[in-house]
Amino acid sequence: MVIFDLAREEGSVEETAFLRDGERILTSIPVVRAFGAFRQTSAKNDYRLGFSMEFDSRADYEAYNAHPAHVSFVEERWQKEVSRFLEIDFDLDGATAPREGAGQ
Repeated sequence: MVIFDLAREEGSVEETAFLRDGERILTSIPVVRAFGAFRQTSAKNDYRLGFSMEFDSRADYEAYNAHPAHVSFVEERWQKEVSRFLEIDFDLDGATAPREGAGQ
């Protein structure tokens, strides 16, 4: 997942185009699963937008990062249009269910 702001006006045509282009380009990479492009709704977070995706393995994640479509998107769009971001990567390998009673 990555949450981010664009150096574009909120709700602008350019913002919408960035989200659509991101989805089109990044989902063209064969290892990308369950892609989503989102607009933030929570008052607990001041980032406006987000992309999420899943990968079947760490190798697929690394292949995505090195894929020419991803590299090109980052160089030609992301670095020019994103004003700030926070990347959040989760690895579910070896994750365990919460212990009974945890968090109660």
